[in-house]
Amino acid sequence: MANQTTISSPITLKGVGIHTGEEVTMTFKPAVANHGYAFCRIDLEGHPIIEAQAQHVLDTQRGTLLQKNGVKIQTCEHVLAALVGLEIDNVLIELNASEPPIMDGSSKFFVEALEKAGIDILDVERDEYIVKENITYYDEESGSEITVLPCDNYQVTTMVDFGTKVLGTQNASLKKLSDFKKDFADARTFSFLHELEMLLEKGLIKGGDLNNAIVYVDKEISDETMDKLRKAFGKKSISVKPNGILDNLTLHHPNEAARHKLLDVIGDLALVGTRIRGKVIATKPGHYINTQFAKKLAKIIKTEKRNRVPAFDLNTKPALDVNDIMKILPHRPPFLLVDKILEISEKHVVAVKSVTMNEPFFEGHFPGQPVMPGVLQIEAMAQAGGVLVMNTVPDPENYLTFFMKIEHAKFKHPVVPGDTLVFKLELLSPIRRGICHMQAYAYSGYRLVTEAEMMAQIVRKKDTKE
Repeated sequence: MANQTTISSPITLKGVGIHTGEEVTMTFKPAVANHGYAFCRIDLEGHPIIEAQAQHVLDTQRGTLLQKNGVKIQTCEHVLAALVGLEIDNVLIELNASEPPIMDGSSKFFVEALEKAGIDILDVERDEYIVKENITYYDEESGSEITVLPCDNYQVTTMVDFGTKVLGTQNASLKKLSDFKKDFADARTFSFLHELEMLLEKGLIKGGDLNNAIVYVDKEISDETMDKLRKAFGKKSISVKPNGILDNLTLHHPNEAARHKLLDVIGDLALVGTRIRGKVIATKPGHYINTQFAKKLAKIIKTEKRNRVPAFDLNTKPALDVNDIMKILPHRPPFLLVDKILEISEKHVVAVKSVTMNEPFFEGHFPGQPVMPGVLQIEAMAQAGGVLVMNTVPDPENYLTFFMKIEHAKFKHPVVPGDTLVFKLELLSPIRRGICHMQAYAYSGYRLVTEAEMMAQIVRKKDTKE
């Protein structure tokens, strides 16, 4: 696991907001570990801060707009994409207006500024969400879909279909974040001519010009429209090039539109608030579905953190198999409720129990709708704890473990045939005089199903006879 990062020194950029047309000064500032990304409106009283979190998304019509307590930040995605692309975790972004400068419509100038500021490695490990199963969001109205799949690193693929001759179907893929600067940071925002006309009529893109947005001409341009465009952009003449682009911009990439959509996905998913280890596949992405997916993923991550669900590889070679366990514990089938030990140390143990339909207790416990009895879940956790305690003595076969106390037991979800229970027990205090105090958790899939605080004592078998 890598450590968190921030920038070494403040760095300032100046420009104009594409929608507001306002001159703006933006300064990236270093931040402490676990600060994340946040915007600060230094032009407002009290210098209010808006965290870059999905819960603050207010609107996604023409970019991603955040709002907290009435304070807004518009079009934040290009700035956030630059931070993610450079793997910078903690930055405060000060603005004297509501919208970052559009620059050339990409993340290129933000990346260059951040690199100039330098990157510092902090002493705290990076919090990363490891995707363990497919997570999908689908928007029926637009047909847009985003899915994240398990993967060894953060990858993003965008597949876009604009339904026009000038700009049809395009794809783009980012295999590793280190490629962002070279292959995606300079991908500029774009618009179709019909959208541009509508935006101009509504008084939007006041800061737009033909140097910070690619305009694809998807319709015939009348003389009247051409005259409006010349006035809007302060140009003496405007023409349509053979590749269907307005004026004289040269594409940085043949699939620049798809690459910019990928840039937007990275920026919008920064609002999850946690680094992602998984492969994102976005079909017809846009700010609405991007941020809706970010909200869904943020909620899943919050739930898993609240339930303290750890990640275990069930296919790894166990530290102890069932034969090793039976050398330590006196229990035997059908009352041996631990199949294997994945991890064991002086302070913790991780054990596994596969719940099958053949369990003898299912014959009489809700046979029509089998559910593992809660007391047996507690017993299974206790047996795992017994392995932990017995592992501290040289001759475990000469000892027995007895319960002394069970407190704060909670059963959050039913356990049914087909579930694989993973138990994690940790000592709450050092073992003294054979007495151990443990916190126990049982997980099924990726959710907490049972938890309890336990106290037990180990005694020699001869002492029990006396």
